[in-house]
Amino acid sequence: MNEIDDQPRLSKRMSELGLCSRREAEQWIVNGWVRVDGRIVDVLGTRISREAKIEIDQRARVQQDELVTVILNKPIGYVSGQAEDGYEPATVLIRPENRWSGDDSGKRFDLKHLQGLAPAGRLDIDSTGLMVYTQDGRIAKQLIGGNDVEKEYLVRVQGMLSDEGLARLRHGLTLDGVKLKPARVVWQNEDQLRFGLREGRKRQIRRMCEIVGLKVVGLKRIRTGRVMLGALPVGQWRYLRADEGF
Repeated sequence: MNEIDDQPRLSKRMSELGLCSRREAEQWIVNGWVRVDGRIVDVLGTRISREAKIEIDQRARVQQDELVTVILNKPIGYVSGQAEDGYEPATVLIRPENRWSGDDSGKRFDLKHLQGLAPAGRLDIDSTGLMVYTQDGRIAKQLIGGNDVEKEYLVRVQGMLSDEGLARLRHGLTLDGVKLKPARVVWQNEDQLRFGLREGRKRQIRRMCEIVGLKVVGLKRIRTGRVMLGALPVGQWRYLRADEGF
C-alpha cells in the first residue's frame, strides 16, 4: 500500500466507512462536525490514518435523518435522469398532487425534499416501474456503487425461447465484450419472463433477449433490493418508510 492509500483524505475515508457521501462529508468537515482522534478537523483535503477514530457530531446525524428517498412508478416516455432529446425527466412527476394516497410513511411534503434529489440508477425511456430518487448519498452509493443489489423485472416478450436460450439468459451472455453476471430468469406466464439482475448495463435486458431471438415489448421494474413497487400506481410516488431498506 502506498502512502496515499495509507493516508486517505478524511472525506474519502468517511465515505468508505459508510458514514455518509463524499459531498456530505465535505459539508460536515467545513461545519466543524467531524473529530479525528478527539480533535476537530475542519480543513478539506486533510489526510488521516486508516486507523484513526472518526466521530460525528449529533448535528450531522440530525441533518442526515432529514434526508428523504422517494419511490416513483415511472411511466413510459420519461427519462430517469436529466432531460434529453425533448423528453422530460421523471422528477417533474414528484409533486404533491402525484403523491400516492396509500403513502404511509408519515412524512409531510416539503419543497426542500426536491433539492438535491437525484436518481439512484436508471430506467430506459420505454420502460416503466420502480425508480429510486434520493438525497441520501449512502443510499445512492448502495444502489449504484456496484454493491450487488438485485433488481427484479417483468419482461413481456415475443418470439420462441428454447431451453438452451433460457440457460444462456441465466448465465452465458456477453455484452460489450464483458461477460454478464449470473441472472435469475424464469417464465412468469406464457409471454412474460421474470428477470433478477445484479448489474445494470445500458438496455441490458432488451439486448440479452435480442441475442436469444426474443423481442421485448414491455418491461417493468418491480423490485430494487428489498423494496417492492407493490400497488404504487404509474406516475405516482411515495416516500421510503423509516422501516424500509434496500
